[in-house]
Amino acid sequence: MTSQAEPAANFATIRQLFKQLPAARPQLVVLPEACLCFGAGDKRQRELAELTGEGSMQAQLAELARDFGVYLVAGTIPLIDDMEQAKFTAASLVFDPQGTCIARYNKVHLFDVDVDDNTKSYRESAWTEAGDEVVTVSTEFGVLGLAVCYDVRFPELFRALRERGADLIVLPSAFTQVTGAAHWHVLTRARAIEQQCALVAAAQVGTHANGRQTFGHALIVDAWGSIVAECEQPSEGLATASIELHKQQQIRANIPVSKHYSSRKQVYK
Repeated sequence: MTSQAEPAANFATIRQLFKQLPAARPQLVVLPEACLCFGAGDKRQRELAELTGEGSMQAQLAELARDFGVYLVAGTIPLIDDMEQAKFTAASLVFDPQGTCIARYNKVHLFDVDVDDNTKSYRESAWTEAGDEVVTVSTEFGVLGLAVCYDVRFPELFRALRERGADLIVLPSAFTQVTGAAHWHVLTRARAIEQQCALVAAAQVGTHANGRQTFGHALIVDAWGSIVAECEQPSEGLATASIELHKQQQIRANIPVSKHYSSRKQVYK
């Protein structure tokens, strides 16, 4: 997606994209980071922030999952637990096909970096409260592990997701053009290979209202590290694929990384 500053416009885009989804069910749909508000700055996200379990953004996301009968990972949206809270959490919500929110992950690693692009300096922590919990959730097609964007640079989180039983890991993202061109494919494939988990990485793409440039290239990567679907066009669209988890189990049996890691875990202390 090339998300805009106001949720209504982004919801309209999402509904149009959903009409292109394949018919297969059960189905997992992953939206990019900041899917409902992008390009107006973090202050605007705080203004839009909703109380957990309340508000139109959450209600409309639940409706999308229900209307199309899919599991939906709703990228990230700004949530607060108290109206007086100065900072919001970048919350990734998972809805089941009945529209029930079954999991919430608050982005753990915040993007406080300097990049050689037209934005130059990113300080996500100025308005965002970092999460402190590893989150997985059981679905009818396996255990889903949750991560967001900059998290991909921290393999420890992905190891923790695998140890909690993850079969699939989702990564809603908004990688910058510069860091994406250099690292996006390498990092996403590496995390999938290391943890022997399929990885679904949605992405923002293009130039946004505030001039920020995002890399795009939404990916689906299998447990062998092969890219099985990719949005290569520099515009909004879908990447879809079927993941055969029985093949993933065979990869894990042939190269038992998790077993070997557990047997030598004391070395890392």
